[in-house]
Amino acid sequence: MALFVFLAVVLSFPSRAADLDAFWSVPRKGGNSFNQVPPDEAYFHALADSGATWVRLAFSKWPSTRRDFLIGDADAYEGLVPDDLATLRRTLDAAHKAGLKVVVVPLSLPGARWTQHNEGLFDDRLWSQPGHVDDAVRFWGDLVAALQDHPAIAAYNLINEPAPEKTTGLAENGSAEALREWQRVHAGTLRDLPAFYARVMEAIRRVDPVTTVMLDAGYYANPRSLAAWPRRLADDRVLYAFHMYEPYAATSAPNMRREVPLRYPGVETEVAGRRQAWDRDAVATHIGMAFDWAAAQGLPPTRIVAGEFGCMRAWADCAAYLRDVVDAVDARGGHWAFYAFREDAWDGMDYELPDNLPSGRFYWLMESGKADQLPRDGTLMELLRRRMRD
Repeated sequence: MALFVFLAVVLSFPSRAADLDAFWSVPRKGGNSFNQVPPDEAYFHALADSGATWVRLAFSKWPSTRRDFLIGDADAYEGLVPDDLATLRRTLDAAHKAGLKVVVVPLSLPGARWTQHNEGLFDDRLWSQPGHVDDAVRFWGDLVAALQDHPAIAAYNLINEPAPEKTTGLAENGSAEALREWQRVHAGTLRDLPAFYARVMEAIRRVDPVTTVMLDAGYYANPRSLAAWPRRLADDRVLYAFHMYEPYAATSAPNMRREVPLRYPGVETEVAGRRQAWDRDAVATHIGMAFDWAAAQGLPPTRIVAGEFGCMRAWADCAAYLRDVVDAVDARGGHWAFYAFREDAWDGMDYELPDNLPSGRFYWLMESGKADQLPRDGTLMELLRRRMRD
């Protein structure tokens, strides 16, 4: 009887399954949307006009009458917030009208509230306290049941940058041996990320057997962590994602506050217990760990996604870094999405803005309701446009 029901559900989705298979069967290029206000149709049209075919849409920052958008309360999940769900569906409608496919991704799950919404504290409960996994599984079952008929949906990204390793003493860019040993020791525990994903996917597949699921690697979606997973998941409709900001000491905001910012290529950071100089080859090697793992699992490169990558627009070496990251992903045949498109509360990685535009000018125009007066002729975005249109 269970098999009959499953087949009946599958057969009701034939065209959707074929469409999604075709969409992800070739490398796709897009951008991230991490805005505090739900984007409108004009926003999505602007992203599509840049050459993007998909958007990774984070909704957790959006305003809600409850503490946590859509979830209600990450401390005690009781069901989707109806008004928030309606907002999400309207936003998906806008993206669909612009011709974009959407990957939806929460920044928070029950028991794992996003750090920036948690008074700056990392929320480890999902990975350490029994009970929260059940709520996270229920949340995703509810959300998929609500969204599985929407034509914009290209994938469900189960959680942004999970880090079950963070509080255990494991070095984020530790050796391959240390990362594999950590996976072995924690197999079958609450910190077993692949096992958590498998549980969530069971709930999703009971409702929607065809839509692709995107899984971020552990330790903030580090490709080194993905390479330590002992095996792929059994489900064939899975994309495995990593994020690329290494060397973070150079690409991130704190570097811009140095008297003399670190430069690329040449900056050195600690990787696998030794000092590593970062250049084009080092970037390709770091990214390549995800693709090498996929190949060893018998997966094509189109199962791998650079779900985020970026650098501060004001950094002198941002263009060189973006080129090297895109080149590395394109050379291996994966998908990518830059971070981020027209973020409304932070200008650091808005590549449409000129690199010399003062942040104060951005904030003043945004707070004055004059966002349309922002200059959007940045050369970094032109670089990305060319690569998205290749």
